[in-house]
Amino acid sequence: MKSMSILSIRKVIGTAIFLFISYQAQSQQGLAPSNFSGYFEANGQYYQADSAIDAPEVREKYLNNGFMVLNYNNGNLTAGIRYESYLNTLLGFDPSYKGNGITNRYVSYSNDFITVTAGNFYEQFGSGLVFRTYWEPNLGLDNSLDGLKVVLRPRNGITFKGVIGRQRDFFTYPENVVRGIDGEIQINDVLEQFANSKLRIGVGGSFVSKYQKDDKPSLILPENVGAYAGRINLRYGKIAFDAEYAYKINDPSQANLFTYNTGEALFTNLTYTQKGLGIRLSGKRVSNMDYRSDRSVTGTRLQINYLPAVNRQQTYRLATLYPFATQSLGEMGGSSEIYYNFKPKSALGGEYGTTLMMNYAAVSDIDRKNLDDTLGYTSEFFSVGDDRYYQEVTFEVTKKISKKSKVIVSYLYQIYDREKIEGKVNEKQVTSHLGVIEYTYKFSSTNSIRFDVEHLSTEQDRGNWAMFLVEFNMAPHWTLTAFDEWNYGNKDPKKQFHYYNGSINYVKDGTRISLSWARQRAGLLCVGGVCRFVPASNGLSLTVSSRF
Repeated sequence: MKSMSILSIRKVIGTAIFLFISYQAQSQQGLAPSNFSGYFEANGQYYQADSAIDAPEVREKYLNNGFMVLNYNNGNLTAGIRYESYLNTLLGFDPSYKGNGITNRYVSYSNDFITVTAGNFYEQFGSGLVFRTYWEPNLGLDNSLDGLKVVLRPRNGITFKGVIGRQRDFFTYPENVVRGIDGEIQINDVLEQFANSKLRIGVGGSFVSKYQKDDKPSLILPENVGAYAGRINLRYGKIAFDAEYAYKINDPSQANLFTYNTGEALFTNLTYTQKGLGIRLSGKRVSNMDYRSDRSVTGTRLQINYLPAVNRQQTYRLATLYPFATQSLGEMGGSSEIYYNFKPKSALGGEYGTTLMMNYAAVSDIDRKNLDDTLGYTSEFFSVGDDRYYQEVTFEVTKKISKKSKVIVSYLYQIYDREKIEGKVNEKQVTSHLGVIEYTYKFSSTNSIRFDVEHLSTEQDRGNWAMFLVEFNMAPHWTLTAFDEWNYGNKDPKKQFHYYNGSINYVKDGTRISLSWARQRAGLLCVGGVCRFVPASNGLSLTVSSRF
């Protein structure tokens, strides 16, 4: 692996300065409009040891993650860089990020026919089953490709994409190469006989391949591992259906214990929407679809693909105690969700109307027939395993009581397998019930107060929890928040901890400053089924962000 050299950084900076001077001169001559935009964020925390909740002592006392993005646009040309600094990384982030430097730089040209990009870029084929690169700083995840991307639009309704590059791994770029192609056709735009059809049809296909040298003499490892996918999108009036199937050849890796199974995945989504009503049905099957540019790594490093989650993204504090992490080696699940708005002045709508949401999601293991150590297992495509990883039932009622007040009442039932999801050996499956009441009152068009009361009941893990939050908003500048999570039901009286949090937020002209003190419980932080572990901590945090 090779780190980005000082010479490379100088070249990037020199290129950016050259582009700025030359195109600024052109814009002053009226040849093309130009502009700069960017985003800055710095997150720091001063840590205090708290042995009661296993919050470790931090020798540096203060840790910081930060970045700055700068983009330049002039006509058909765009360019950008991102500088990142980890001095040193906040707890819960991989310490391999330690240091600072330019981690993302690109130049792109685009017209109606072609878009070409050189440098770091992000792209997604279909729903991401075989290829998705993206940046999620809250997870410490950036799997961008450093290379070349070409997008062709030969005519309306037809798009082709091609990518090749090496993936970012902290501050390095491994030698392994990822390359892929994707095509999509909107039938109604291409074929005249379908131009006026109410049925809208889109089809697409992808092929992605990675190259990694066979570095294990004791095994015969494939150096080129390919994956392909096909998808279809249908729209008819208020109904929409999307489906994508992916297949990956044998790909022995650390994640699957170097077995030679092939991999496959299917993701489907059916929706119906009309005024006041929305229905969604989703399904997913995954088998051995952990796909990385380096077979020796695990976690969130060097992932080539993305497997969408079918469960609901929960936002209430106690609902995040047991978040589901996608099981890339094998899972089968589905979800359904219904939104319905009862009209104002109706029997159930009342004076201002009422919204009802119901959600159900369940994810289980796939049925496996174990073979020898080399082939791993076989599995019938529609056969569900005996192990239930996750299940949730959510009911939510939103009611506007008056012109100034609104209430949301929620209930969440969960089944959560800690042993399978978190790797906690011999841990019992957690069954929990969560109730939430959220109330907002507006004093005026700028001032409001919000209360959030939650209670989680469970006989397993750490027992019952209660949470109370109060938030006062003074738009457009100030927000004051305080809450307490209390693990009052812990079977060990010495561990019935309070997790306090208080914050002050100030916003002005695109800049946000947040100062908070928190006692943070340990747990998983998940975004779209991708998770990282957040350790317990205690201390003062400062966040400064600005858009320009």
